[in-house]
Amino acid sequence: MPLRVTFLGTGGAVPTTERNPSGIFVAREGEGLLFDAAEGTQRQMMRFGTGFSIAHIFVTHLHGDHVLGIPGLIQTMDFNDREDALAIHGPRGTRRELESLVHALGNRPSFPVRISEVGDGDVAYRADEFEVRAFATDHDTRSVGYALVEDDRKGRFDRERAEELGVPVGPKFSRLHEGESVELEDGTVVDPEQVVGDPRPGRAIVYTGDTRPTAATIEAADDPDLLIHDATFADDRADRAADTAHSTARQAAEIANRAGAKRLALMHLSSRYAGDVSAHLEEAREVFSGEVFVPDDGETLELEYPDV
Repeated sequence: MPLRVTFLGTGGAVPTTERNPSGIFVAREGEGLLFDAAEGTQRQMMRFGTGFSIAHIFVTHLHGDHVLGIPGLIQTMDFNDREDALAIHGPRGTRRELESLVHALGNRPSFPVRISEVGDGDVAYRADEFEVRAFATDHDTRSVGYALVEDDRKGRFDRERAEELGVPVGPKFSRLHEGESVELEDGTVVDPEQVVGDPRPGRAIVYTGDTRPTAATIEAADDPDLLIHDATFADDRADRAADTAHSTARQAAEIANRAGAKRLALMHLSSRYAGDVSAHLEEAREVFSGEVFVPDDGETLELEYPDV
């Protein structure tokens, strides 16, 4: 089942010719989710082929480089005769500002737009096989991060063991795999635990938005497949990072280590580093032994299931 991340905007507050401000599109089994929407996000979505088929926008905070794309995106959806409802999730206390963005310049969408406020530990969205949870971040305004966490998958079915126990090939295999005991012709009962392994973890993505390093990020998901973390500055501006409630690449790597992340994407790079991300990569790799990268706008990553 595909789980694809498209980095629509990877830069900081000031756009550059190479990097748009923040925006991340996640596609899972045909369902599109948008995390933050800076100015120009709808153009990035067209440019990189994600399309506009999204039902949820998850806003980390209400600084312009994370939300100014919302009015234009909604108007474009309206021009395209959208009828389906759109849900916008944001930190507690931001409903009024989000409503103002939706209705900017007197815009009145012809489709329903529902706004919800979320805080640390809230489930912003629950789907059939995954959920998107909010967690606390530490920025200089109301803010949250989001973790997309899939449900555990069924354990592996041991066909050979089932046949040894006398289970006939056919529907009883499926019933066992679904967790139901079955009775054989001789009256023997075979339980699922005899032929089905332990549940297997799904995949998880953690996105911080703008933040200082926090313990909540570490706790947002167990061993996430991908941590997308604020890395606005390199070590040369660590004091600036602390003063402006951002993180350095090294700090992001330390969080990734403690979270057990498999991959670390360094995001929200200041325009000061336009064209040269070598310091970010070098400093993060001194700390984090997993895969570290600075995504370019338009870069796509497909996450596979853990090999267990």
